[in-house]
Amino acid sequence: MNKPLALKMTPQTLEEVLGQKHLLGEGKILRNLVKNKKIFSMILYGKPGIGKTTIATAMVNDLGVRYRFLNATMNNKKDFDTVVEEAKMYDGIVLIMDEIHRLNKDKQDLLLPQLESGLITLIGMTTSNPYYKINPAIRSRCQIFELKDLTREDIIEGLHRATKHPDLEGIQIDEEAITHIANLAGSDLRYAYNLLEMAFYSSNEKTVTLDLIKNINNKPVIVSDKDESGHYDLLSAFQKSIRGSDVDASLHYLARLIEIGDLDSIYRRMSVIAYEDIGLANPDIGPRVMAAIHASELVGLPEARIPLAEIIVEMALSPKSNTAHLALDKAIEDVESGRCDDIPETIRIHSTIYKYPHDYPNNFVVQQYLPNNLKHRKYYIPKDTSPNERMLKQIKEKLDRLKEGQEKVEKTRENERKEN
Repeated sequence: MNKPLALKMTPQTLEEVLGQKHLLGEGKILRNLVKNKKIFSMILYGKPGIGKTTIATAMVNDLGVRYRFLNATMNNKKDFDTVVEEAKMYDGIVLIMDEIHRLNKDKQDLLLPQLESGLITLIGMTTSNPYYKINPAIRSRCQIFELKDLTREDIIEGLHRATKHPDLEGIQIDEEAITHIANLAGSDLRYAYNLLEMAFYSSNEKTVTLDLIKNINNKPVIVSDKDESGHYDLLSAFQKSIRGSDVDASLHYLARLIEIGDLDSIYRRMSVIAYEDIGLANPDIGPRVMAAIHASELVGLPEARIPLAEIIVEMALSPKSNTAHLALDKAIEDVESGRCDDIPETIRIHSTIYKYPHDYPNNFVVQQYLPNNLKHRKYYIPKDTSPNERMLKQIKEKLDRLKEGQEKVEKTRENERKEN
């Protein structure tokens, strides 16, 4: 079997693992567990290619404990039964499980009692956020450790190690080519090894040059799996950069989304941002976003980047306001908590006492609209950081003054009626 270099480069001990100093550095948690010859159930999560399986395997190797490896989706219930029986036979076993977030109920029911008793020690691995994706019953029995991205220096160190592997004997490669591979790989060491190996076997006389690397692949690896947290991290960064009015960061994350061809997510996120983050500060942005989306759809990529660039610059530099949806959220909170008295008689469909505002000066007349228990409730609190909301604030303040004046007149008349 022709094993890839990436597999052959897998560290066998924690000393050989690259990166993750917050967990594996001197005096850190996982290193101390191995040092103290103790292991607990845990979940390792992080992006692909940063060492989850490597760390799990290295730990059990260093501890010298019996272990088995299963995949939550690929292995069936019978495979899980076999592990349980083996654990009983040897009075314990470590189960390393990939894609633990996909563990179904049958397998969970089989596994939970064994975790509870300590017969099985679980090392779960996932690219998904375990706080959202993993069953709480499993999660409560495990400690959760997040793996960080490998740095470019980590990737470069790994590539230097790989050049000394027997499979690449005689390789000629300079620092410029190694650095370029590291830049292409992002934080994915597996990708870096695979690219180096392909370059070696497709080279002339074992000489790997920068031009050769570029001919194989000159596009950066962007971690953005639509079904995993990396994709949502990217969308979150995109929205928060626009919300924070950082036009350069906004364009950077737009570029990453364009590079993976995810126009649908761009369109949806832009539409949300137009109303959630910009809102009443620039009410024209909604129609302008829709026009940019329409233009992008008409021309397609690569030209779609042109209208997208223009609208993202405008959105990032636009004044921002969230007052409208915050006002609605407060109203929804009142409704959900049951604060819903009867609709006032004045505005019911067959009301005989309804006052038609257009029949009064300034097209305004005081009457009760909110239910009795909420009649003094204020939901909308305008900002004054944009021309449009300053205008809305002025209108609201004017109406509030008119209301206050009419209420005083009505109160005076009521008092006079009582005196007479």
